[in-house]
Amino acid sequence: MSRPGGWYEADTRFIPGHYQPATLIDLALSRDIDSHRLLRGTGLFYEDILAGTTCVSPQQFFSLIGNARRLLDADDSSFLFGQRLLPGHYGPASHALQQAPNLHQALETVIHHRALLSPLLTPRLVLDDHYAYVYWLDSSGAQEHARFVLEASMTALLAMSRWLSGERLPWECRFSHAEPRYVEQYWVHLGENSQFGCQLDMMRIPRECLTRPWPKASAIARQVALQHAQRELDSLGFSASLLDRVYVYLRHNAHHAPSLELTAQTLGMSQATLKRKLSKHGTHFQAQQDQARKHMALYLYQIKGMSNEDVARYLNFSDPANFRRSLKRWTGCTPNLIRQLFS
Repeated sequence: MSRPGGWYEADTRFIPGHYQPATLIDLALSRDIDSHRLLRGTGLFYEDILAGTTCVSPQQFFSLIGNARRLLDADDSSFLFGQRLLPGHYGPASHALQQAPNLHQALETVIHHRALLSPLLTPRLVLDDHYAYVYWLDSSGAQEHARFVLEASMTALLAMSRWLSGERLPWECRFSHAEPRYVEQYWVHLGENSQFGCQLDMMRIPRECLTRPWPKASAIARQVALQHAQRELDSLGFSASLLDRVYVYLRHNAHHAPSLELTAQTLGMSQATLKRKLSKHGTHFQAQQDQARKHMALYLYQIKGMSNEDVARYLNFSDPANFRRSLKRWTGCTPNLIRQLFS
């Protein structure tokens, strides 16, 4: 099951069918959806899901999501799915998450064990002096299902933190897409301060909420569960996706924008192979490069408080006009407007 490169891809069959996929299947069945219609074209069989013997690839999971969206035909489906996702019943990783002593440790648990707890979207945590930011990245080629998965993932994190903390935490949710026609579902499940048309798919919360003690934690149970969860990750042979690996490399080296050739070489493959793998995930190298440099620019503006000149210099732009054009292509905004947004 492990891959030589130490990552999973869209066609890697590693997600236990009786984990997150079963959660979506149960939701559909509760609304009288026929299981055969729900699983048609996915390569999955209901009896195998019940037996706990089937592992599902992200591609198969997306096929299941597509069927569920079509058959349920309801604006609240993604949110109801998300409410059931975390901590979930996904073995030791879920047990460790359930015993988290505070929000910070819960977020670190989800991020470290994302192959087990969030295999379709990758959460990332960034801190400044006042806020903690969780932003979400496609890890498996969600394409037309990206919004459904994003709505479910944000709902899952918000519902999980509310349940484990015993209180409604002051999360704010921001989305890169425009306000949808079913915006009332966002208000109900994510709060009325949800914002749209933003630069990132992101949640934020005051930093002091990170370390507020949670009442249900057991240190011993958590430590044992973490050990078992790490053994499960070790047996998989990976903890992140190919898109995760590409993103981390390109963002870490955003100041000199590594070429396709250098990125492929770093990942131990040819340029043609990397291009083919990215295409399989519905993306291409320039899109990944632009995303990484955009995120670094936003980080430097928002978290580091840098000037336009400093951001351009960090990203290795010697010509201010080139920097303005690039930032406008990445974000749709000029450098001055970006600074105004974050100030």
